[in-house]
Formats: sequence, structure tokens, C-alpha cells
Amino acid sequence: TDRTEWLPLWNGYLTFYETTLEDSVTETTFKRITSKSTVINGAIARDENGRALGIVHWLTHAGTWTPSTLCYLEDLFVAPDARNRGVGRALIEHVREWASLNGSEKVYWVTSESNSTARALYDRVADFTGMVQYQIELGR
Repeated sequence: TDRTEWLPLWNGYLTFYETTLEDSVTETTFKRITSKSTVINGAIARDENGRALGIVHWLTHAGTWTPSTLCYLEDLFVAPDARNRGVGRALIEHVREWASLNGSEKVYWVTSESNSTARALYDRVADFTGMVQYQIELGR
């Protein structure tokens, strides 16, 4: 039932990162988030009137440096008109609490080096590791 409110936020997130996805990928993503047997979790932040302000998606996985799981915060987006009101911080805190209750060792994420607005928040709520991400696209 949240899809109609989730979709504009998801599309805003994709637009922010200057990317597009096929509708089938978006549909699969939403199904993964809402499936009872999911490995991807999601939450929507709402204001006092129930309006959707932001979304967050996360998953856990095993790691080689810990016997517990690690929690990867994959997507975080706050509607432009809802920024600087604590929504992003609340979504991160929601994931942190969930990860702690579910036995994860830590929560981590990546962002664009140029995303200065988000990085200002991240610098207040987390430790910058100095790590640099690389990736190899695998054609399908």
C-alpha cells in the first residue's frame, strides 16, 4: 500500500544520482523490500500528517572480519522540501536501531564524494573511514 508514496521518492533518488532504471527493476526492488522473505528492508519517514518525506533501504550480510552480520545502508533519500528537518538523521537512526536489535556489528554506506549536503550529516552521525569504493560492471 506504500508503493504510491514510495515511488516518487525512489524516482527522486534516481534523479539525484542522474540515473534511470527499467520499470521492471523498480518493480523488482519494491517487491524485494515488501516481501516477507526479503533480504532487503525498507522504511518510509512520515510527517505528523502521514505524508511520506523520505525512504531508506538496507540489508545485512556476512563478513570476514566478524562472526556477526554487517548492515549495508544502500539507499537514503529525503524529499527536497523536507531536508534540514532531521528526516535523514531519523532514517539513519532507524537503521542503526534495527541493526543493533538484529545483531549486526556495524552499519555502513557509501555516497558520492560531491554529495556535500549528505556528507555534512554523515560526518555528524558516523565515522568517515577514508575508504574508496571501486566497482566492475558485469554485463548481462
